[in-house]
Amino acid sequence: MEDKERVKSQILKLEEKYRDSGQDLSSYLDGLLYQRYLTYWDYIHLDTLLSLQVPRTHFPDEEIFIMYHQITELYFKLILHEQKQLVDDKSQNLDFFVERLRRINSYYTALISSFSIMIKGMEREQFLQYRMALLPASGFQSVQYRTIEIYATPLENLVHESQREQFSSNNTVEELYENIYWKKGATDVTTGEKTLTLKQFEYRYTPRLVRTAKQLLNGTIYHKYVALPEAGRKNKELLEALKTMDLNANVNWPLMHMGSAHRYLGKDSGDLNATGGTNWKDYLPPSFQKIVFFPEIYTKEELNEWGKQWVDHIYNPNKINT
Repeated sequence: MEDKERVKSQILKLEEKYRDSGQDLSSYLDGLLYQRYLTYWDYIHLDTLLSLQVPRTHFPDEEIFIMYHQITELYFKLILHEQKQLVDDKSQNLDFFVERLRRINSYYTALISSFSIMIKGMEREQFLQYRMALLPASGFQSVQYRTIEIYATPLENLVHESQREQFSSNNTVEELYENIYWKKGATDVTTGEKTLTLKQFEYRYTPRLVRTAKQLLNGTIYHKYVALPEAGRKNKELLEALKTMDLNANVNWPLMHMGSAHRYLGKDSGDLNATGGTNWKDYLPPSFQKIVFFPEIYTKEELNEWGKQWVDHIYNPNKINT
């Protein structure tokens, strides 16, 4: 009897739900009746997913390289999924804030630990050969990662360290974006000429990134933090989560890239260029960029020392923990 009452209640709720759709509940029940049973492989589009690895050479390790980068982009999408919830939330609920940061940090942890696949999981000789078929494509061109940064902090915090003091929130989005730190990583220091990798990226994604930055004016995760009541801003759990996110994104993740770059591109007779022509030895070190999403939560000493403990990896790759 109880089950019958529950079913009756559910039917009434369904009728109410579909009343405004222009169709009665009976039509929707017919659709449910005719539907195929859902399978796991259909639900996650498994066949499509497994067909997306298309190597450009015959070297077996290139498929590893492709899959790893695809997996990385899926993790980036997970991070963005949580960031979007944070910036859209109007409640200033501290538990919600901390939980979303915890999720973001768990994704970063998985990404950072998985980088051993890149560092140890491929033959250097194969990589140095198939990489020549990938020019000028580069992981530098990951728009999701650039979007993660824009969701995290205002653009003035992403201006290149050498010019940061010249800019503030009073500058336009376009001015700040033009001086964003990663552009110098793909620009010839002597001539000022941008690499083809950067030119392609800007042509494809500049309108989207500028539009996103404008939508997030005074609404990034950084702004969400500073808008909290004082007690919330001093919450130890929140501060720890913010610092962990900062370190994961701006120290630990670049450090793992450095390990991979030294493994495959470093050599005694001189370092090789990345496939996209980026100045990886100047671009990747955390202490050179000093990108910090939440500078207000650190002391001046901590900011001055940001990433310095890793600077010797550039000159002594044997110290990298691989």
